[in-house]
This record gives sequence, C-alpha cells and structure tokens, in this order.
Amino acid sequence: MATKVFINLPVSNLDASMRFFKGLGFSFNPQFTDEKAACMVINEHIYVMLLTNTYFLTFTRKAICDASKATEVLISLDTQSRDEVKLMVSKSQALGGHIYAEPQDHGWMYQHSFSDLDGHQWEFVYMDATQMPN
Repeated sequence: MATKVFINLPVSNLDASMRFFKGLGFSFNPQFTDEKAACMVINEHIYVMLLTNTYFLTFTRKAICDASKATEVLISLDTQSRDEVKLMVSKSQALGGHIYAEPQDHGWMYQHSFSDLDGHQWEFVYMDATQMPN
C-alpha cells in the first residue's frame, strides 16, 4: 500500500515556479531540489515535484500538455477554513496565478480555483463533513 504521493508537474521556469509556491507558503525539500527539479512539500505524505520541461520529458514518451489550453490534471488540497481558501486564492492571484472558476459554496463545502504560472489547475477546498447532506 502506498504511503506517500508524488505529483510530477512540468514547469517552464523552475525558479519562477518555486517563488510562486513559496509565496503561497509551501516549502521545498533541498535534498530533492536542484536546477532540474524541486520537491515541494504539501505535508509529510504529499509532495509535488516541479520538473523543468526538458527533465520531465525524460520520464515520458508523450508530449507535454500545454496546461494553459488543455487540462491535464486538477489538484485539490483541503484547508482548515473558508478564510484559508480565500487567502490562498488571493495570494495566488497576487503572485501571477489566474482564477479560472468562480468560488463554489455548497454550504458544507467551499472551494475556489486558480491556475499557476504554467496553467496547472489548483483548487483549495474547505469541507465540514458534519454539515454534509445525507
């Protein structure tokens, strides 16, 4: 059974991507970070490997999707509150990210979405399962 998740994303400018995600409050594991790749820590079990496009292509035979034109992945991360969702999306926009959908408020669940500098789609979600309808 898997114990960790590593999401691999191609990026056109590794330094700019690292600045963007540091601005959102994420840290990087220096042990797995160099000029080709950066290991972004979501938590102790979830990591996002930001790989330069050239390096990413060494792991696949397929072309890299232009995430500004097509969706290849939607990454959703939970938060502790609605305010944290709003803060993360607001920060992403200030750092150069783009909002691609309006916030969704379902009462028991609140989510809002943005795309990063390469167009990868991210969603922050707050859920209160005690309020979830039957």
